[in-house]
Amino acid sequence: MAQKGKDKGKKRVVAVGVMGQAHIKASFNNIIISMTNVTGQVISWSSAGKMGFRGSKKNTPYAAQVAAQECAQKAYDLGLRKVDVFVKGPGAGRESAIRTIQNVGIDVAMIKDVTPLPHNGCRPPKRRRV
Repeated sequence: MAQKGKDKGKKRVVAVGVMGQAHIKASFNNIIISMTNVTGQVISWSSAGKMGFRGSKKNTPYAAQVAAQECAQKAYDLGLRKVDVFVKGPGAGRESAIRTIQNVGIDVAMIKDVTPLPHNGCRPPKRRRV
């Protein structure tokens, strides 16, 4: 039988430098923001679902703004000051998340769209008839 209140292990210590990366994944259903150091270790992360938004409200610019605010503030408090932003996906709230990262006080050095584009790969889903 498992013991109650047992430790899950030591918390991983991540070296936070002044420079880092912000990864924004904006899908049709949610937005996930991760702040990493230069080597790619996650410093802080947040999503619209984590911030309490449910259903179709997760895919709004306001939800992206709230999630980016929480993630960027935590990274700023740990010492992150300058980021390269990598945006992936077609979802709403991509621009508002970048704007919020800048408003927290983190300098955005570069913005790059890394949305994967198929070279005629999988068959897309059928068109919706509304």
